[in-house]
Amino acid sequence: MASTHTNQVMDSTDVNRSVTRLAHEILERNGGADKLLLVGILTRGEPLAKRLQSLIHKISEVVVPLGSVDITFHRDDFRDRLVVPQVKGTNINNSVDDKTVVLVDDVLFTGRTIRAAMDELNAFGRPQKVQLAVLVDRGHRELPIRADFVGKNIPTHEGEHVEVQLKEVDGKDRVTLTQYGGDD
Repeated sequence: MASTHTNQVMDSTDVNRSVTRLAHEILERNGGADKLLLVGILTRGEPLAKRLQSLIHKISEVVVPLGSVDITFHRDDFRDRLVVPQVKGTNINNSVDDKTVVLVDDVLFTGRTIRAAMDELNAFGRPQKVQLAVLVDRGHRELPIRADFVGKNIPTHEGEHVEVQLKEVDGKDRVTLTQYGGDD
């Protein structure tokens, strides 16, 4: 019989500390917030981007514009999926031209989600620069994509799954690592 084992690797305090550090690093690397645009990748990247927006405002007194991207139609497995996708739509109300766009997501894994988000972003103009901020980098890239800002590196093995839960979506903040496989 196959077994599963789940460990909590980040609690609410860890998540908040990591997001706060990400906000400081984004400001430091970019010399302030004046030309930034935060874009969260649906679903959990959006609330993370909102948290970063709030923290950056507290630190710098600048309200950074915020948007979100829905990558549904840019996924490379779109045609392979048997389930009809739930499309929420991209919401970018500010020009991306000559801005530093910070894409925000919960977990960086293969890089395919980020590639899809950049494809969607290209429809809105030409940013000066695109940076990537993620709460968790779990490794195992299939595309040459690297995060500029990482809350926590969690090296994983095949048969493991990282799950990020955020209070805005899931009712609580935490990150778990589940190991699948093996016999009891």
